[in-house]
Amino acid sequence: MSNLRCNLIFKKMAAVTLTAAMCAGAAMPAMASSTDEDTSSEETTDEDTVVVEEDDEPYLALGEDLTSSQKSTVLELMGIEEEDLDEYNISYVSNEEEYEYLSSYIDSSKIGSNALSSVVVMQGDDGDGINVTTKNISYCTEGMYQNALATAGIENADVIVVGPTSISGTAALVGIFKAYEAMTGEEIDEDSVDTAINEMVITGELEDSVSDDDVDSDTVEGLIAYVKQKVASGELDTDEEVDAAIDEACEKFDVTLTDDEKQQIKDLMEKINALNLDPDQLSSAVSGIMDNISDIIGETDLSSSEAKNIFTKIISGISEFFSNLFS
Repeated sequence: MSNLRCNLIFKKMAAVTLTAAMCAGAAMPAMASSTDEDTSSEETTDEDTVVVEEDDEPYLALGEDLTSSQKSTVLELMGIEEEDLDEYNISYVSNEEEYEYLSSYIDSSKIGSNALSSVVVMQGDDGDGINVTTKNISYCTEGMYQNALATAGIENADVIVVGPTSISGTAALVGIFKAYEAMTGEEIDEDSVDTAINEMVITGELEDSVSDDDVDSDTVEGLIAYVKQKVASGELDTDEEVDAAIDEACEKFDVTLTDDEKQQIKDLMEKINALNLDPDQLSSAVSGIMDNISDIIGETDLSSSEAKNIFTKIISGISEFFSNLFS
């Protein structure tokens, strides 16, 4: 790549059968290892390129346990030449860091012993929003990555998340936070990260639970966001009001949950409430997420004005939530 310019080539992909806000598939798959076989063979094309200009500084977070061959595969899928790596701000994600972030909520058999997934993040222009593409990622969804970046305060970014074979993508989740930390120079607040991971895992478990009822991941995401916006806006002062909000969300989104699942959401909302989110702070970074929620709400009994109010508060609350991840 000459003159600090390269083309990161990727083909925009639909998310791999979204059945979880954080998870894909009927059940949360075991964490892939370096011996996993690639379940699909995808080719990059010249369509939908993202160009890194001279003034841009791309941030690349690589799984620390990639073999030389796997690293070459990852970089090829990202459209990056190995000889150009000195022009990137590079960090590495270790399996130890995965455990540090995820072990409280994800079983060790699913975290595994190798950090393989990787991410490249570039700042976009005003109004671009956040664009996420995944390759060979079967556990973490594009929407989850998009949420994490947007709520961390990044308004315009192009992101590619890649595994050398079909793997979970948890190392890339940690990599997103590391890349953002490198861009801002700010440290991560552990309590807020813990709440964020807790939310994503609960959402994934709920989606797995209701998948047999033909409820898709976007619907569960919408339900959680609906309750969260009420918490962020200070509308819920008592346990009874939180219970009522959860029941209301289940009705609006046509989702049936057990008492234990409702309690999980309630416990999560108590943690979110303790973060003292500011619902008035808006973000326009996640237009794609808003479109998804709009589709869901369009299939419920919400009025347009109520939907608009929900959009505003959801995006406001989420943005401030992850802004608080960094102290």
